[in-house]
Amino acid sequence: MTTPRTETFVLVHGAWHSGRVWDRVTPLLARAGHRVLTPSLTGHGERQHLLGPHVGLDTHIADVVALLRDEDLTDVVLVGHSYAGMVVSGVTDQVPERIAALVHLDAMVPADGESVLDVLPATRHLLDLAAATDTPWRIPPMLPAPDGPTPAGLFGVTDPADTAWLRTLLSDQSALCFRQPVRLANPAAAAVPRTHIHCVGGAPEAVPRRPVPAVQPNGAPSRVWELRSGHDCMVIAPDRLAELLLRVTAATGPTEPAGTPS
Repeated sequence: MTTPRTETFVLVHGAWHSGRVWDRVTPLLARAGHRVLTPSLTGHGERQHLLGPHVGLDTHIADVVALLRDEDLTDVVLVGHSYAGMVVSGVTDQVPERIAALVHLDAMVPADGESVLDVLPATRHLLDLAAATDTPWRIPPMLPAPDGPTPAGLFGVTDPADTAWLRTLLSDQSALCFRQPVRLANPAAAAVPRTHIHCVGGAPEAVPRRPVPAVQPNGAPSRVWELRSGHDCMVIAPDRLAELLLRVTAATGPTEPAGTPS
């Protein structure tokens, strides 16, 4: 009998969130025998005190690259949610030899030289609002009024108890995270297989989503799955999300490293 492979998942949270947002998914993947790491990016969660105008996309890419190197992680299933699609794209470009599979979870998918503003121009409004304050470098989370109507919920979360818990995880984002472009210049990164998971049925229609090309950079057909959930699916539908992430490992299988881990 073949022993199931133990995978290492690195789950990267989106803007304003912290690593704790994955608390409902982590035990499901661990129960299946996998290792799961959920770092909080600089300025968030237990690292909230480090937030400053100097914190940008490059900072967050460096956070994850340092984690992979410090823990000497290889064959990683790297998952980026929302803004973290920018982060994991940059990480994969820097250390493709450590990545077995890349997952864009309802995430931004940039091209070389693009920033969040390029991928999602609607974020310009948030920067403009911040520019009119005494701390123009700080972008607060998009919180609905506590007692007001929330038809789209808080990042798609509508259950009152879930919304209350999610609020405790949110903190300000540095504007540089949205302005700084990502650099994607490493041809070896093209070999990393990619999966796109789109949350459908809960996202506001006004938020556009870029179409996924029919072919991955490695030449394989693109893999796009849908998850009926609001944007923060790890809060709303952790069971179904975990099932999809486990399917990623089954679809990927053993991989040949792109080079020597750095």
